[in-house]
Amino acid sequence: MKKAVFPGSFDPFTVGHYDIVKRGLKLFDEIIIGIGRNSQKKETFPIRERLTAIEKIFGDEPRVKVMIYDCLTVDFAKQEGADFILRGIRCVEDFEYERNMAEANKQLGGVETILLYTRPEYAHISSTLVRDLYSYNKNISAFVPNDLR
Repeated sequence: MKKAVFPGSFDPFTVGHYDIVKRGLKLFDEIIIGIGRNSQKKETFPIRERLTAIEKIFGDEPRVKVMIYDCLTVDFAKQEGADFILRGIRCVEDFEYERNMAEANKQLGGVETILLYTRPEYAHISSTLVRDLYSYNKNISAFVPNDLR
């Protein structure tokens, strides 16, 4: 059984992250969406709110689990027995950073990283943009997957 961890700041309101998980389900038998807890970072959407929203989105998909973690992503992946770390890339500028992270994960813990680009229509959408719009009470429906509206 091939298992992957999709770590970090999965934003349930960003269609690009949803797209990566849905596409990842074609590659893996199980995906764990890991919400990293970082006490130094101010979050627009609290962890509990993210957890609830993600469970609502993927609640009918038995191959998706949602977990909170407090360690390095590579350590979390190893603890959960994941074969891969799944990361999303929205634009070319993301690629170098993600490639470097993939190399670090391989060196630190021997866990391979799979990098997937979001589909072209979602490439311009960033979590930061959606958070900013949301915090100003703007309509974010254009950034939410059609089947979640």
